[in-house]
Amino acid sequence: MDSLIPFKHRKPFASRKNEVATIRIKFPGKLPVILERYPKEKMLPALNKTKFLVPQELTVGQFVTIIRNRMSIGSTQAFYFLVDGNRSLVSMSSTMAEVYTTYKDEDGFLYMTYASQEMFG
Repeated sequence: MDSLIPFKHRKPFASRKNEVATIRIKFPGKLPVILERYPKEKMLPALNKTKFLVPQELTVGQFVTIIRNRMSIGSTQAFYFLVDGNRSLVSMSSTMAEVYTTYKDEDGFLYMTYASQEMFG
């Protein structure tokens, strides 16, 4: 059950930093994002991958749509992204570049967590 261990704890800092450096050289217009399920999340399915290369100009709302489609969840199931060690919600109108600039980790990855929110009921 490797996916239960957060990405940050699976690889040493130097390895993560080098991976980001390589990604940024190969894909200068893309941002390295780690998206993991909130540890206490019960409603949303786990994604089959945690690493995403996201275009800088993509809005958080567009990224939510992409992730929603990957999870195949219904329109009544709401979810949101947390950043900054699960302390901050992200505005849907922000670009991924704005979120990355504000919240990226010292290793260069942007760590995001997704969690559900009951909308109706």
